[in-house]
Amino acid sequence: MKESKGERIKGRRGEIGLTQEQLADAVGVTYQAVQQWESGKSNPKGKRLEALAAALSCSKVWIEFGSDEAEKPSNVVEGPSIKGRYPLISWVAAGAWCDISEIHPAEAVLYPCPVSCSDRTFVLRVQGISMEPLFRDGDLIFIDPAADVRHGSYVVARLDDHNEATFKKLIIEGGQKYLKPVNPNWPEQIIPINGNCTIVGPVVFSGRVF
Repeated sequence: MKESKGERIKGRRGEIGLTQEQLADAVGVTYQAVQQWESGKSNPKGKRLEALAAALSCSKVWIEFGSDEAEKPSNVVEGPSIKGRYPLISWVAAGAWCDISEIHPAEAVLYPCPVSCSDRTFVLRVQGISMEPLFRDGDLIFIDPAADVRHGSYVVARLDDHNEATFKKLIIEGGQKYLKPVNPNWPEQIIPINGNCTIVGPVVFSGRVF
């Protein structure tokens, strides 16, 4: 069970050999106030908390939380750990992408990714609204050419008759593959893949820069 604030005050007072009366004198309060603090009936605040910390040779934070680090607000959690940093490239480069070694690190902006990826992973900035509302214009998508591609994957594909890659949802039905935008209002809803398209890789993570 977590130690209470009163228990910390009482325990610390005993460690340094002070009676309730002696602690009260050092803080400038009555010994009844110290009794109430230790029983949990009241709590030291403001200048009295500062004086109590000084008398007990400890920090105010320790008295409050039992640690020298203040408790985090309940709406704040630790962020995910970073697994790697990958280069932002152009859509033209994505269409001809083979390996990360094609871009010198000094020539690329690297973005952190919290999921495990291969060293061939690269980043694209979404262009247009064909994948809204799931992916917005300007979002960053992380593509891993080494990751598995399956029905429903969001993929970057290279159409052989275009210079640039395209970003769509992969549909596989009856052995046939299609590319489909997420935006239901996009004019071209189905793009058949008939040997004229190469899947570069699936999206393994996406993020938004504000």
